[in-house]
Amino acid sequence: MDMPVIGYALTGSFCTFRKSIEQMQILLDHGYHVLPMMSFNAVSIDTRFGKAEDFRRELHARTNRKVICTIADAEPIGPQKLCDLLVVSPCTGNTLGKLAAGIYDTPVTLAVKSQLRAERPVLLGVSTNDALSGSARSLGTLLPMRNVYFLPMAQDAPQGKPRSMVCLFERTKDAVEAALEGRQLTPIVL
Repeated sequence: MDMPVIGYALTGSFCTFRKSIEQMQILLDHGYHVLPMMSFNAVSIDTRFGKAEDFRRELHARTNRKVICTIADAEPIGPQKLCDLLVVSPCTGNTLGKLAAGIYDTPVTLAVKSQLRAERPVLLGVSTNDALSGSARSLGTLLPMRNVYFLPMAQDAPQGKPRSMVCLFERTKDAVEAALEGRQLTPIVL
């Protein structure tokens, strides 16, 4: 049996890129085919966590595939059924808000729209400082949506950042397997 193709998208929670890429590598090590993607911010903004071009090169080197980072390259994902599952990890509050509002103006948000249009699953790995404030409405909108699944998440610094939540990156492979079977890995919030 051929292994599933996993679209794997990074959005601008730069401090979590390393953890996310480690999980992408675990999927590769288990035989999954990975189609890498990056949002406009992820592919263009250098931060103290690394240079955007270095991350793009790393994704390309690990997957041996061109990184999708334009709207034009993201559009065929659904119609051509390029992914069995699309993972967005990290998924920022900005991306959550756009998805909840039906705004598809980045490669990643358009890839999600395209994937869902084809009735294929999407797995979101939330990483945002306002998950329990400004982004809570977006989470509430997306949680019941058909074919939308979430990586389990928890508060990452309840004393210093009481509204911040980050997905449990180490659960990525389990959450991928569950989403491919059409089920939500639980508990969603720890």
